[in-house]
Amino acid sequence: MSDNPPENPIVENLEPPEVKLTAPALFEIESTWLVVAKNRRVNRDWEALMQRHPENTLRCYEDLCTAPTTRQPGRVFPLKGKLYKGAWEYEVTKGDRVFYVPDEQQLKVVVYYAGKHPSPAPTP
Repeated sequence: MSDNPPENPIVENLEPPEVKLTAPALFEIESTWLVVAKNRRVNRDWEALMQRHPENTLRCYEDLCTAPTTRQPGRVFPLKGKLYKGAWEYEVTKGDRVFYVPDEQQLKVVVYYAGKHPSPAPTP
């Protein structure tokens, strides 16, 4: 697991217990959004997902860093209902999901779940 040292001023948006989400090894895109994990457990689950599906998680990470609120039919969409206000779902693979809450004011994405598709969806 990474120690997540601060690399740039945008990291100052972190609020404990948030940690910067581990970037895929091949990631070299200019990031507009700060992507963080809700806590270390979520980051650990994300790292396990990267091990299982490196190409899919790279695409997911790129989308979260550049356009987390852009709908992709069947793959990326906001959740419905009062419990899920502001939450989005990203289908990484047929059986794996990432759930997150984008904050357009701070340009920050908080990933609160990464892993096997749960039923029902976890709440933020």
